[in-house]
Amino acid sequence: MAQVNFRVDDSIKERAESACTAMGLTMSSAINIFLTKVANEKRIPFEVSVDPFYSEEHIAMLERRIADMKAGKKVHEHELIEAE
Repeated sequence: MAQVNFRVDDSIKERAESACTAMGLTMSSAINIFLTKVANEKRIPFEVSVDPFYSEEHIAMLERRIADMKAGKKVHEHELIEAE
């Protein structure tokens, strides 16, 4: 049996371990399930996408609003919250 080592943020590891425990799994078994799915299906078994919050457009808009606030322009709360 092979051993795989990798680094992960401490907070993510703690939250993942907690979720695995709640599901009755060890972290090792959860990672084995993931790798088995990748090996069998030859794909990541969930959607991988970019969070739109971090898009260049959105970051630029936030930077403009921050600059407006720093310049003393009144910014209304509803301008800061994106409604769906």
